[in-house]
Amino acid sequence: MAKKSKAYLGLDYIVSLILAIIPVTSLIFGILQRIKDGCIVAAIIRIFIGWNIWWILDLICMILKKDIFRVLDI
Repeated sequence: MAKKSKAYLGLDYIVSLILAIIPVTSLIFGILQRIKDGCIVAAIIRIFIGWNIWWILDLICMILKKDIFRVLDI
């Protein structure tokens, strides 16, 4: 498994939070982060199945944990 970085592509928390609030950037950076982490299946699921649900989960996790939602961290 690849090394996990905080938030989107290792960006600062404030920048990542702003990107997480905007649905389009959250979708793009969420897909890129999951591909970077080696979670290709999660990236594909994010694209095709309910990306708005993942947007809400990312936003909640960004505020509470200062990191995006990761399925394997549950």
